[in-house]
Amino acid sequence: MSKNLYLFAGVVALYLFTGLVLTSWNQTLLILNFALVSSIMALGVNIQWGYAGLFNTGVMGFAALGGLAVVLVNSRPVPEAWSAGGFGILAGLALGAITIAATIFLRRRMPKGRARSLATLALLVGGFFLFRAVFDPAVSAVEAINPTIQGNLGGLGLPVLLAWPAGGLLAALAAWGIGKTALGLRSDYLAIATLGIAEIIVAVMKNEDWMARGVKMMDLKERPWPVPYEVNLQQNPRFLEMAANWGFDPVSASSVVVKLCYMVMILIVLGLLIWLSERALNSPWGRMMRAIRDNEDAARAMGKDVTKKHLHIFILGSAVIGIAGAMLTSMDGILNPGTYQPLRFTFLIWVMVIVGGSGNNWGALLGGLLVGWLWLIVETLGPLVMGGITAGMAPGPLKSHLVDSAQHMRLLTMGVILLLVLRFSPRGLIPEK
Repeated sequence: MSKNLYLFAGVVALYLFTGLVLTSWNQTLLILNFALVSSIMALGVNIQWGYAGLFNTGVMGFAALGGLAVVLVNSRPVPEAWSAGGFGILAGLALGAITIAATIFLRRRMPKGRARSLATLALLVGGFFLFRAVFDPAVSAVEAINPTIQGNLGGLGLPVLLAWPAGGLLAALAAWGIGKTALGLRSDYLAIATLGIAEIIVAVMKNEDWMARGVKMMDLKERPWPVPYEVNLQQNPRFLEMAANWGFDPVSASSVVVKLCYMVMILIVLGLLIWLSERALNSPWGRMMRAIRDNEDAARAMGKDVTKKHLHIFILGSAVIGIAGAMLTSMDGILNPGTYQPLRFTFLIWVMVIVGGSGNNWGALLGGLLVGWLWLIVETLGPLVMGGITAGMAPGPLKSHLVDSAQHMRLLTMGVILLLVLRFSPRGLIPEK
């Protein structure tokens, strides 16, 4: 216990040192909020891998679905788009779902053989062409409505706090569909399947403008967090008086106050999730999941439905990742599908879990705070460090190459940290008990 306290105290000291010496408090709070949201994602991965040994490399896709939920719930609807083709899009999607359901029903009812194969093929081909005949004209009509700033259906116009559980629900539904087809595979095949499906999710978000404007990006004009605007604070006489009394610049002070509001809200969600995760881990259900993780054959011999339990844990972990994705999009105030990269939303989260200690919720939190700090602070300090290293070198191609490569120091840093932890503490900084 004392070791864990020292580790967390060291991370707190890092952030205090960053705010006092390296950067401003505004930048430090930005790094902290990023690290806290990433810690929630790491918690979701730890639930899947640490509890049940499920190797999910599709973190990016579930985080993207969480971000999509913010647009679908929080943004205002576009009445012109709904009139032009919104109900046609819904009808097309309904036809696609009916085709899939009818195909499943048909294959369950008919005996195996050539007749079932031909009937399945005919149903799928006919349903596909019917779906496209209804869906495509409606999409074209919607995307033609003021495409420079709209071209989409918009959302429900509801408060953003409802978007966070909606993001978890959307990710959970996707996890259910993936799990029903992929959880029967070996762990390496599950990793390939989840990675491929995550890329499909991001590709759909990029290309389907009617949904969230695709690569044109969805700018949430109203702040999707229940916190004030910096501009409004700067125009508030009471706030200006308080900033003057404390000797702060109003612009910097307003940004710090808003980021502190972000931090409090993230901490509330993070604390609730850790409390629930700890209760689940130390319950009979948690012991059963770890028994399945350690020896599936023995668990089956005791009468446990391993595939069903894997599906449950896969859905739970993905829902947590979806909530974190919704929170991140809310904080950014914009949805850009191009920013969802495997390096940031899969590799980095896995590094957090491995460094912190898989199977331990507090380890996932520590890894998220530490690796999140490194990921952003190296981006800031990398050019400065490389500039100091190459200060004595004569101008030339080598010096230019080294200076230009400074932006990639974060990748080198992550690799070095991962290697050091795996060498000297293979089970993470806070190992599973």
